[in-house]
Amino acid sequence: MISHADVAIVGGGVIGLTSAWFLAKEGLRVVVLDQGELGAEASWAGAGILPPSSWEHAHTPFDRLRAYGRQHFAAVSQELLEQTGIDNGYRVCGGIEFLGGGDEALAEEWGGPGVERRRLDDAAAHALEPLLAPHLGDAIHLPAMAQLRNPRHMKALEAMCRLTGKVELRPRTMVRRWQREGEGIALDLEGNVLHAANLVVTAGAWTGPFLEQTGVRLPIRPVRGQIALLNPGRQMLRHVLAWGPRYLVPREDGRILVGSTEEDVGFDRKTTDEAIADLVALATRLVPALAETTLEKRWAGLRPAIAAGLPAIGPIPFIPNAFVAAGHFRAGFQLSLGTARAVVDLVLNRLSPLPLDAFRLERFA
Repeated sequence: MISHADVAIVGGGVIGLTSAWFLAKEGLRVVVLDQGELGAEASWAGAGILPPSSWEHAHTPFDRLRAYGRQHFAAVSQELLEQTGIDNGYRVCGGIEFLGGGDEALAEEWGGPGVERRRLDDAAAHALEPLLAPHLGDAIHLPAMAQLRNPRHMKALEAMCRLTGKVELRPRTMVRRWQREGEGIALDLEGNVLHAANLVVTAGAWTGPFLEQTGVRLPIRPVRGQIALLNPGRQMLRHVLAWGPRYLVPREDGRILVGSTEEDVGFDRKTTDEAIADLVALATRLVPALAETTLEKRWAGLRPAIAAGLPAIGPIPFIPNAFVAAGHFRAGFQLSLGTARAVVDLVLNRLSPLPLDAFRLERFA
């Protein structure tokens, strides 16, 4: 077991594992610590929707971070498949955003400059998806929308980290305390001490409590998102269907993922009959043929929401060589490649193509 590392990463979700892989590519020795199982929190629970984005036309900090990922996701998915043999389910399936969902701003964001989009009337929407209910109103077709399957992507990342030979993964490992030690960081792991030249905190909704001992206040909170999985037994949809913040995501095996709620209930991951019934009702409202479909599974995840919207990515104030990458809310997978690139640039203290100043923790002071 490694007792010294170039980088210790606290949090083994999509941000932590992607960052570990990218750091290992730079030749650094990395240890990933997670209090639970790797990738078992918000990263496992999400839908894996990857909205279209254009790097050339992305101007806001959020858009640049997301566009970096969309520019590289196809190649990264192929590399994961070739190296690990695990297909993460990445595919460009297209999406239909219904304006009747009450969030036209979201549709405008997803279909911003440089993104192919087309306004659809009822007839045009049915030409794309014949099983849609009638009279759902105008919609926007986003042919470049993509998806991946979160659990498969997490398994591929875990396997890739192991293959590098430079990443040690330690699930079920609690960091009791941590402090500066000389020019590095010492982490107390229930009696064992890990010494690291750098620390990166990617603990999602648990990042705020983890930072409290440093005196740094990060306004991050868990927001429960419940999801239902329907199994119609056949392929009924091809496109992601978005209705405001809720969605239907058709998988290649015919299953349809329906999500998601947004609930401020603290660290409670239980599902509720009422919320799942509401999700199933939305699915049948959009696609009436789903009324006789089997509810195969239900689950919930705790998404890390943060004040001011943008995630926190940057140095921890007054602690050299310690960084945070957390607060991605519902966009963890979309932003994971860009965030991992930012983490590498921060650790290596090199110029980044991403506008990192916008994500610094000092804005919460």
